[in-house]
Amino acid sequence: MNRLFALLWIFLLAGCAAPPLRGTGDLGVVIERASGHVTLVDTTRRQPYARIGDLGDLSHASVVYSRDGRHAYVFGRDGGLSKVDLLAARVVQRVLQSGNAIGGSISQDGRIVVAQNYSPGGIKAFDAETLELLSEVPAEYAPGSFSKVVGLADLSSQRFAYALFDGGEIWVSDFSDPRRPTTQRFAAGLQPYDGLVTPDGRYYLAGLFGEDGVALLDTWRLEQGSRRILGNYGRGQEKLPVFKMPHLRGWSMAQGNAYLPAVGRHEVLVVSGRDWQEVGRIKVRGQPVFVIARPDGRQVWVNYAFPDNGWVEVIDTLTGQVVRSLEPGKAILHMEFTPRGEEVWISARDDNKVLIYDTATFSKIGEFAAQAPSGIFFTSRAGRTGF
Repeated sequence: MNRLFALLWIFLLAGCAAPPLRGTGDLGVVIERASGHVTLVDTTRRQPYARIGDLGDLSHASVVYSRDGRHAYVFGRDGGLSKVDLLAARVVQRVLQSGNAIGGSISQDGRIVVAQNYSPGGIKAFDAETLELLSEVPAEYAPGSFSKVVGLADLSSQRFAYALFDGGEIWVSDFSDPRRPTTQRFAAGLQPYDGLVTPDGRYYLAGLFGEDGVALLDTWRLEQGSRRILGNYGRGQEKLPVFKMPHLRGWSMAQGNAYLPAVGRHEVLVVSGRDWQEVGRIKVRGQPVFVIARPDGRQVWVNYAFPDNGWVEVIDTLTGQVVRSLEPGKAILHMEFTPRGEEVWISARDDNKVLIYDTATFSKIGEFAAQAPSGIFFTSRAGRTGF
């Protein structure tokens, strides 16, 4: 009987075996925008290790990570907020927190997850461990008028900055007391459509859709208020067709300069990070969408709006020239560098593939299948402000 019991116990343990031991530093999430699934990937092995479904509408999804890189928080377009355990490869918690949402962020200490919402307009703060709702800040910019919120970014000291598309303002909310946040308001301009914070967390920038220019806020000196920079950024005097608005999260800082897509133009703008003045323009193949710097700042990779969305070009930041043009696949939506920049992973939506390139040789070194892949998010983002 003892021997039989021991055998049964062994079989029971085998059936409940824990996932294989692994670190989290080289893992990541690929969004499958049309299927409600995410694919979990191992960047060292260059391959997926799990696929998770039932995550709702992921047509405009984004991901942030817990401080230890174990949990991914997936923000869906339908207002879904899902907490995914990358080691156990399962959803551990999910809430439907609004009717229409577009991304989120996580606090400096990793304890608060904040979602930004179109409907109802505003932001909501959740406990990162349990996804309990802690508080919310309605984006009521005038009595009875609520705005879509865009460009949410984490700042130091438990603060978050974001833009009100309809209200034309930048708000900074302090969640030092997560159940009683306080908010400061600043003018931005007509229809801020996205925002980002510089890698050091100091400057928050909101691009304007309704007029040329960018609103800049020094988050270390909020008493100075916001100011307008890059007065010619946008459509300019000649109103050009815009096939896809670039995401400001696609802006990059490299070698002390900001590289950003010129709205509606076949150019990448180079702007001094010291005084925020334009210092150059680089001709490229199409209308840029994402302009992403390799972690060391030596290269900037650019993808494009339709009809040039099958191309990717590489800019050398020393020469300011395009040094390589690649045609990886159909409908290139996103790119993500491995933590030290030796590889770049590229989503080709219409080929249902993720492609992997060596950034030194520009050769393709791997690929795998994914259903209509879009955003690629690696756990290295866990230690970065604004990501």
